[in-house]
Amino acid sequence: MGFISNIVNAVNGFVWGPVMLVLLVGTGIYLTCRTHFLQVRKFGFMWKNTLGSLFGKRRKAAKKDHGANVSPFQAVTTALASTVGVGNVAGVAGAIVAGGPGAIVWMWISAFFGMVTKYSEIVLAVKFRKVDEKGVHYGGPMYYITNGLGKNWKWLAVLFALFGGLASFGIGNATQAAEISVAVNNLTGSGFDSSVITGIVLAVVVAFVVIGGIKSIGKVTSYFVPVMAVFYIVGGLVIIFMNITAIPAAFAAIFESAFSFEAVGGGILGYGIMRAMQNGFARGVFSNEAGLGSAPIAHAASSETEPVKQGLWGIFEVFIDTIVICTISGLVVVISGVYQNTTLTGGALTAAAFDGVLPGVGGTFVRVALIMFALSTILGWSYYGERCWGYLSNNNKAVNIIYKVVFIALVFVGAISSSSNVLEDTTALNFVWDVADTLNGMMAIPNLIALLGLSGVVAKTTREYFKDKKDQNAPFPEEA
Repeated sequence: MGFISNIVNAVNGFVWGPVMLVLLVGTGIYLTCRTHFLQVRKFGFMWKNTLGSLFGKRRKAAKKDHGANVSPFQAVTTALASTVGVGNVAGVAGAIVAGGPGAIVWMWISAFFGMVTKYSEIVLAVKFRKVDEKGVHYGGPMYYITNGLGKNWKWLAVLFALFGGLASFGIGNATQAAEISVAVNNLTGSGFDSSVITGIVLAVVVAFVVIGGIKSIGKVTSYFVPVMAVFYIVGGLVIIFMNITAIPAAFAAIFESAFSFEAVGGGILGYGIMRAMQNGFARGVFSNEAGLGSAPIAHAASSETEPVKQGLWGIFEVFIDTIVICTISGLVVVISGVYQNTTLTGGALTAAAFDGVLPGVGGTFVRVALIMFALSTILGWSYYGERCWGYLSNNNKAVNIIYKVVFIALVFVGAISSSSNVLEDTTALNFVWDVADTLNGMMAIPNLIALLGLSGVVAKTTREYFKDKKDQNAPFPEEA
């Protein structure tokens, strides 16, 4: 186990290390330039055509029958289901402990460029998706690699699908179920290990949703995800504004830490900036999944026929996930000051921070949020894995059934893995998390190659869509 663990740690150090983080953020910067800062110029247009489309005169159109496919909104809630997860709560706290409050600033910067990265992924996913004999849309990086870059690149698509299919069992399943089980045990606080009961209930709930496929997942997430997001955003803002006098000092600490040139322990001058930058970028990317290639799989299932219109939901997605939800988590952690002197990390640190700001209620709020976020991640990733294994098996129905059975079974296994009767220490569970993180990160490599190779397609598609739009914020410059 030790030898394998060392290999995993070495690989993990690369896929979530400085080189890959620069590549991920650098791709976002490049795509932002090619689309002439789309996330800035079309920010108002984006809101009008995403969240705004669900209200007023457009509400009827949003509720129309979408046939065998999910609505654009159901596609984005399915993507958000997997994107808004434990990382938004536990991961942000970990980034602040490792990189200081300044990590939040670099998290914002990664999200700013990540908006166009995710937009580009979705545009390509819709443009190069496939349609089966029943009229069902499906796609993702494996399809825009094969159909966009060409069949000579199919090996790259196979790698993506393999990494994604395996990651669905780990980062999208067992690890999330374990987090739910721990949160439930902490909430009950009776000393009774409820892992087995939690595992059974969780497996039944997931089976009920997953067996129905993307239509079933889309319907559930279209209700569950908005409730989940509003619950956390409103609750978090209430806690923050109850301590409104501490907000100026919190922002001061965040920006001071982000740009501190102070050497740490006699080390290199500016080490504090590098540490904050690396942890902020890592948390931002890990949280909103921009560049990993997972979300476009859900968006490809949308009934929307215009790639750019569906792509705008990607900008919305990153904004809500990182700029809003992660910022709320980060502000509470900084306001509480708990991160400065504690051995706690992850969800336990976030719960302690919320409880420190609002004693007796904050910790419970975080644990409930963790359960909701982790469950939504399982539902979203179940479809990602289904499509990845579908690509590898040429949509073989038997493989699809086997996948769903294994996926549901692993929900139970993941839940009971947190039990003291099953796991005496955290070594094995941490190893599972490390493997899951590695597979999740390795998905990004084939996807980023495709994004860079097809950046011209994204720029052209975007330019053509906005060329004759009367309600555009500014003329779209001609491509040089």
